[in-house]
Amino acid sequence: MQNFTFQNGTEIVFGKGVEEKTGEKVKEFSDRTLFLYGQGSIKKYGIYEGVVSSLEDSGIETVELGGVQPNPRLGLVKKGIDLCESNDLDFILAVGGGSVIDTAKAIAIGVPYEGDVWDFYESDKTVEKALPVGTVLTIPAAGSESSSGSVITKEEGGYKRDVGSEKIRPKFAIMNPEFTYTLPDFQTAAGAADIMSHVMERYFTNEPDVDFTDRLSEATLKTIVENTPKAIEHPESYGPRSQIMWASTVAHNDLLGTGREEDWASHKIEHELSGMFDVTHGAGLAITFPAWMKYNYQKNVERFAQFAVRVWNVDPDFFSLEETALQGIHELEEFYKSIGLPTRLEDLEEEISEEEMKEMAAKCTEDGPVGNFVELNETDVLKIYKLAQ
Repeated sequence: MQNFTFQNGTEIVFGKGVEEKTGEKVKEFSDRTLFLYGQGSIKKYGIYEGVVSSLEDSGIETVELGGVQPNPRLGLVKKGIDLCESNDLDFILAVGGGSVIDTAKAIAIGVPYEGDVWDFYESDKTVEKALPVGTVLTIPAAGSESSSGSVITKEEGGYKRDVGSEKIRPKFAIMNPEFTYTLPDFQTAAGAADIMSHVMERYFTNEPDVDFTDRLSEATLKTIVENTPKAIEHPESYGPRSQIMWASTVAHNDLLGTGREEDWASHKIEHELSGMFDVTHGAGLAITFPAWMKYNYQKNVERFAQFAVRVWNVDPDFFSLEETALQGIHELEEFYKSIGLPTRLEDLEEEISEEEMKEMAAKCTEDGPVGNFVELNETDVLKIYKLAQ
């Protein structure tokens, strides 16, 4: 196990009715905030009114900015920066899912920075300052509500890139599982794949003696596998919805990565897919992650076999070690299919040509090889896209 320092400064406020505390929490940091949200679903389902009421009761002045899209765009980030600067706003409240929260983090970085905020996403530039961010979570998936990362898509060229800094970890996360009752089945399923991928990027490691975090990771994966079908069949079931929401946060709050080397190649491979073709991130991961597994499982067959046995209950007495490992990958794909997700590029509405796959592979590795479990170059990534066909 590697040395590590773990500290997560996000205050989690979880349960029924906790949105009533939003104003109180914002008030700890500011009287003037940018109120950021997505495509309007929070107004359709009554979330907006409750949050606004709480802010007004606490005397918080707000400037609203809606319209955040999935695979959030740089253009709206820059609009948010302008609004904060012109209205002297010093806090950002993100009400929504990962796309809204990632946009809020990008705005938070951009306000105190004199240059182009994209500088942080296309290079290793260090974040020195950022406005504080708070969140009201409506979609459990990205884990951005307590993570230190942000992913943004630049419209020109379809580049989807990330930045990480403790400066942008949210100050608080208001989490009411009832807000997820109205999620479409596909969004629930795509969120599940996103959550599982955050765990698996940490699970497949070369670091020895990490069985404790292995077990935590396996429990998180099994929680999603057991509860996602229940949430889809009974959308207003608080038990499954609450477990999914909490698992989403734990999957990406850095706890499961303590003491171990993480990979993240599958995410980078998927970022090119969703950056160029606007594929839902979780759906893209349901395609790219199993393909990555098939390409790399022989690097550590034992770990993949452990994944099969502990997560999918594959009986190792019926299979060889390699067959057990492959059966685990098969079970993952079958689970994704069972909840309505694509597992092949051909399942997508838009046909992706070999030339486009070559372009994605080149963009994915333009700064060098990706991944730590196995370092992957441009040729490797292209083979993974082809495996995903």
